[in-house]
Amino acid sequence: MMDTFFLYSGIFLGIIMFLSLYRAVFGPTVLDRLIGVNAIGSKTTVMLILVGLLYNRVDMFVDIALAYALLNFIAVLAASRYFQKKKGLYEEAP
Repeated sequence: MMDTFFLYSGIFLGIIMFLSLYRAVFGPTVLDRLIGVNAIGSKTTVMLILVGLLYNRVDMFVDIALAYALLNFIAVLAASRYFQKKKGLYEEAP
């Protein structure tokens, strides 16, 4: 019963990730794209935890999810700092 709930939660989360992917690809500004990429990374972290629950190996997948979340956070910080200094974070895309 719980496995079915986790499976459907993962499928629903995957569908929601496509909405964030749309924002990351077609966002009118760089800030919209960064927020879309960050949302995808956050949802991927939750998806990794759900996979760990499905395989009954939560201990292993929590470590992977934490490492992925840390890398996602650092990458978004670096990209936002780069675009803020070099290109302008709020400018419209041509």
